[in-house]
Amino acid sequence: MWLMILLIVIQSVLLVATQAFLKVALVHFGRFSWTWQYFKTVFTTWQFAASGICALAAMLLWIYVLKRYEFSIVYPLLSISYIMGLLVAQFFFHETVPLTRWIGVVIIIIGVFFVVK
Repeated sequence: MWLMILLIVIQSVLLVATQAFLKVALVHFGRFSWTWQYFKTVFTTWQFAASGICALAAMLLWIYVLKRYEFSIVYPLLSISYIMGLLVAQFFFHETVPLTRWIGVVIIIIGVFFVVK
């Protein structure tokens, strides 16, 4: 059980890292244009590559988890990534997170507890 939870937490971290790296990369890209310079910037930005690597690692880990554990347990546990995403938004991107979203996170945590039990 603890191994399954650990694997889901790692997979959730990878999912959140994928999106965080992608957000940072998009800022570096600048305004979109159909030019070689723009696409050169896209494919030479390390954050874009890191996003792809994290996405691939998350997918491979998810394949392993799906093969080994029950879907009805592991899929709801992926909601842990919503919690992590909210924390990254507040502490890394310095976004304002209203109380209603934190209440939603508490509800998610309660739901995850019931799924694991």
